[in-house]
Amino acid sequence: MGKPQIIETASGEKLAVLPLVEYERMVEALEEKADIQAYDEAMARDEEYFPAEVIDRIVDGENPIRVYREYRGLTLDQLAQQCGLSKPYLSQLENGKRSGVEAKLKKIAPALGVEPDMLLVSE
Repeated sequence: MGKPQIIETASGEKLAVLPLVEYERMVEALEEKADIQAYDEAMARDEEYFPAEVIDRIVDGENPIRVYREYRGLTLDQLAQQCGLSKPYLSQLENGKRSGVEAKLKKIAPALGVEPDMLLVSE
């Protein structure tokens, strides 16, 4: 990096003048530092982020239980075993033939690694 030229304004304020290439390099370095800091903060929160395809399916009206189950690579049998519910009951939930009771969603959510409110179906 070249040495900046220091100029003083009529009011006594000192300014540094540097080549545009050097200025752009500094801006890029600061933006990269901010990106790294934002990434580190997100990782420190220990939150899981889902791919857009998963969220898009839910937004498009697919049942969240099915979407998260498939994302986790679980069969209906495996999910039923993990949460202690019957396969037919889970199938009815996924197909919209039955609505989830809060107590049941609290059993399903940990098996899918999500919060119970993420399994609510919006009408």
